[in-house]
Amino acid sequence: MITIGNRIFTQVERPDPKIVEMFRGLPSSNINDEMNRLYCMHDYIRLLNPGKAKQLLGTAITVKAPLGDNLFFHQALDMAQPGDIIVVDGASGCNRSLAGEIMMRFAQKKGLAGIVADGCLRDLDGIELLEMPVYAKGITPQGPWKFGPGEVNVPIACGGQVVFPGDILVGDKDGIVVVRRQDAAAVAEVAQKKKASEDKTFDLMEHDLTAYSEKHVQTTAQRMEGKKVSTFGSYADLYSV
Repeated sequence: MITIGNRIFTQVERPDPKIVEMFRGLPSSNINDEMNRLYCMHDYIRLLNPGKAKQLLGTAITVKAPLGDNLFFHQALDMAQPGDIIVVDGASGCNRSLAGEIMMRFAQKKGLAGIVADGCLRDLDGIELLEMPVYAKGITPQGPWKFGPGEVNVPIACGGQVVFPGDILVGDKDGIVVVRRQDAAAVAEVAQKKKASEDKTFDLMEHDLTAYSEKHVQTTAQRMEGKKVSTFGSYADLYSV
């Protein structure tokens, strides 16, 4: 009998928690820059509780769900461990919500590190009070079905990115970046250096604006080298307006 579409994989190879912690405090932008700017989820996956949420940082537990159905989302919620992030491929549909405040509160009580849904949620007033970060495509009061089918811990698509069980997700108000477990240590190391470099830039800007301005002029000039750019006086003089 074919079981595809009705499968639950119970084992997830999670990264070393020490490697996950290497991403603590790193902006999603710094991490994605160091992966050639290819691994951010689309901007329609937005943080629903920016006033209260902590940084999104944890290990993916994945769910593949049909439009507006959360049966396997519930299954993943029962299976998830503290520090996990449940990532739901809800086919990007918003005709029905995939979950609401009850499931989100339960996830927070279990110690989950976050919820990410490529689909809609509901009960925004309650979600906004949670410290656990919650991301989704949108909000609708329409409730979900609980019929299935679905799958847990399979590769999914979420926000335009492939997410594997065990991937590390890092998110903030800008959005979410996805890091493969196998690449995580190397990515964290270079992203830390990127952030340190930017911190030095901010420090220079604050304490020696003249030096920063001169550096900025030099950097811009280098980037402009080889560009065929014409320089004029005023726009009005060129077009006689």
